[in-house]
Amino acid sequence: MQHIEQVQSFIDGAVLTFDKPLGWTSFDVVNKVRSMMRYVLGIKKLKTGHAGTLDPLATGLLIICTGKQTKSIERFQDMEKEYTGTFTIGQTTPSFDLETTPDGSFPVNHITREMVMAAAEKLSGHQDQIPPQFSAKKIEGERAYEFARRGEHTELKSRKIVISEFEITRFELPEADFRVVCSKGTYIRSLARDFGRELHSGAHLKSLRRTRIGRFMAEDAWSIEDFEKHLKGLRIED
Repeated sequence: MQHIEQVQSFIDGAVLTFDKPLGWTSFDVVNKVRSMMRYVLGIKKLKTGHAGTLDPLATGLLIICTGKQTKSIERFQDMEKEYTGTFTIGQTTPSFDLETTPDGSFPVNHITREMVMAAAEKLSGHQDQIPPQFSAKKIEGERAYEFARRGEHTELKSRKIVISEFEITRFELPEADFRVVCSKGTYIRSLARDFGRELHSGAHLKSLRRTRIGRFMAEDAWSIEDFEKHLKGLRIED
């Protein structure tokens, strides 16, 4: 009976957390989860959506809502988020991460630990942040990354964000590991750009992991493989 109730809860509305694999888009995870649930549980239709995009080169926490819980997506998107990752200092890319190839090299020999800590402190608190050219921001009906991939520059307006914590957890040139707690709408790739500029150099995002959204933790999230096994177990016992 418990299994039947859980299957019904997926249909009525559930909030599920997943650890997004490297290289997957957020929509890849949504489509995989939806198709698994429809096939394994014998469900013809299932409304499904995610609460907050992660770039393909990022890993970590992704909230997926089903059924009536899709109405809660905006509430989850508004929650505070935590990330960990690594900046590469002295090199820039057009996308501010490794999605594109490097387009600039800058000196790093002048950079000290004190400069790095001061940069993190300056970029904490309330900020006006300009989104990356390679982003999903809409401009005249098109995504900004569509312009960027055609080599067309667009002017993106800054948006107000809050970085409540910005901690450098390892500094060893040309890399700096970090932990960031921030508000909705923060682009960690843009933070990499701004971090490099504060150091009178350049920087890009080497790796990124989302560890928390509100009270939801990545360490408690499903892997795709374990969730599929769980679903198959529900079907067998029913």
